[in-house]
Amino acid sequence: MKISLRWLQNYFEEPLPSAEVIADSFTFHAFEIEESNGDLMEVNVLPNRAADCLSHRGLAKELAAIRAMPLSNDPLRLPIPPFPTSEALKVEIEDPKKCLRYSGALVRGVKVGPSPAWLRDALSAVGQRSINNVVDATNYVMLNIGQPLHAFDAAKLMQKDGTYSIGVRQAHEGEKITLLSGEEHTLPSSILLITDAHADRALGIAGVKGGAAAELTEETTDIIVESANFDGTTTRRAAQTLKLFTDASLRFQNRPSPELVAYGMRDVLALITEIAGGNVAGVTDVYPELPVVVPVSVSLTRINGVLGSSFSTEEVSGVFQRLGFDMHQENEIFAITPPKERTDLTLPEDLVEEVGRIIGYDQILPVPLPLLASAPDQARFRGIERVKDFLTEQGFTEISTQSFAKKGDIMLANPLDKNMPALRTTLDDTMQVALAQAKQYAPLLLAPNQKLKLFEVGTVFTKEGEQVVVQTSEPVPDVPRMEAVSDYMPKRYQLGAYQPFSVYPFVVRDISMWIIDTDQARGVVFAIFAENGAGLLRQVQLLDQFTNKEGRQSLAFRLIFQSFERTLTDNEVNECMTAITAALLQKGYEVR
Repeated sequence: MKISLRWLQNYFEEPLPSAEVIADSFTFHAFEIEESNGDLMEVNVLPNRAADCLSHRGLAKELAAIRAMPLSNDPLRLPIPPFPTSEALKVEIEDPKKCLRYSGALVRGVKVGPSPAWLRDALSAVGQRSINNVVDATNYVMLNIGQPLHAFDAAKLMQKDGTYSIGVRQAHEGEKITLLSGEEHTLPSSILLITDAHADRALGIAGVKGGAAAELTEETTDIIVESANFDGTTTRRAAQTLKLFTDASLRFQNRPSPELVAYGMRDVLALITEIAGGNVAGVTDVYPELPVVVPVSVSLTRINGVLGSSFSTEEVSGVFQRLGFDMHQENEIFAITPPKERTDLTLPEDLVEEVGRIIGYDQILPVPLPLLASAPDQARFRGIERVKDFLTEQGFTEISTQSFAKKGDIMLANPLDKNMPALRTTLDDTMQVALAQAKQYAPLLLAPNQKLKLFEVGTVFTKEGEQVVVQTSEPVPDVPRMEAVSDYMPKRYQLGAYQPFSVYPFVVRDISMWIIDTDQARGVVFAIFAENGAGLLRQVQLLDQFTNKEGRQSLAFRLIFQSFERTLTDNEVNECMTAITAALLQKGYEVR
């Protein structure tokens, strides 16, 4: 996340240290800094902390705990005043598991126009473009406390009996929507929509992006402000399906607390009425199920045992206080009620991590590992390595394939791929697939007369249990057993320097010629190939040689062209072959 240090300073009375010190504080205790340039700092917030730290407030809270600098204000600890209610706006949620909370506010009499300079400057400092005062207000609050927001032009919604109705439902299969960016999408039924419920018309893709149907303009006077919480999985799938990755979808897919909805509504209504005028006619808040915050307990012994530290109760309690946790301590037991925005704190180990990172892992003295009572039995490992060495000596190449299969004795409870829901009972199926794929690359990797042979040593899963088996692409006699190999000494292999490979496809061309000087012909021909290959000739293989009845000798070569930068065209390779042919002819060779 991009943050402004001037913006961050708003949370502290004490002047912030230098950007270098702040960067080190985050890096060694929380998150890595990807960029630091003047006032701008880009923080790599990890997914487990994105729920509360994709905001200036969240990062200010982290910095306050790390450096023991008290916050001058914390918007998530200030009370929320009661909102006025109104029957002029209704909200209907089709599936409470997909929309955990939806708060809508009707604001009348706003004047949409340019934002004040301070707001434009704040957004510009973190790379955001100013649009208008209402939209800028929603973006500012999101970047400040982490709650995504949106505003609709109320006049573009249908009224019935003086009432607007916002609906949250799944899209109809094939339903269309035009977004604010002007793109039109045809939607699958998996997409969650915000709709004008009276007209059953899509207004936006929930948690991702607003639609053009209720876009704000300079003529807008009445608006409906949305502050909601959408299911993270549903939002992520929608963003991936439509390839729409937005600031809002990034936050929702990391599951912020539904409690943040009210704070976002409070702050955005205050800012909109301040810079765009208007009066809040009422707020409708639909909150089907309040989250249950479960206390988490951990002992000092557990903390020091996991970390290998010797921290005192005072040091540990000091960490929890700096983090602003609601703590009850009894002897060496710490019972913590996490703040509502810290949805990542569910296990004792989570609290252990908090202690370790805030105090600093550099404060934990290294301890050598205890010596093993006896050397581990490596017979099984040496046996497997013996089999691999033997097959390699026989010209086989090792492969490693996935353990998932279309069918098998053991089915997965939660398969990564629905087409591969079982664990494999044999290596044969994946061997055949690998063999077919490897044949495509054989010209690049193997000599002309070298046979393509593959093997795999892997685990199969049957009703009888797990077994390590060997699978080869063709029969091999006298494969050594894996047991009783303590006296085995494998042969040594001159592996050579690592050679990078290209991700682009190779092109093969064959060429044959009558030679004039048997002793020196190969050297001359190879030099001609290299000089005229335009840096694209990757490999030269001798395919064939023979002598005819008149005593003339013929050589046939396979030339393999490949680029590390792009896919080669036929024209490029043909130009190389033309140059090679011309050079051979000039040297007196007769190209066949």
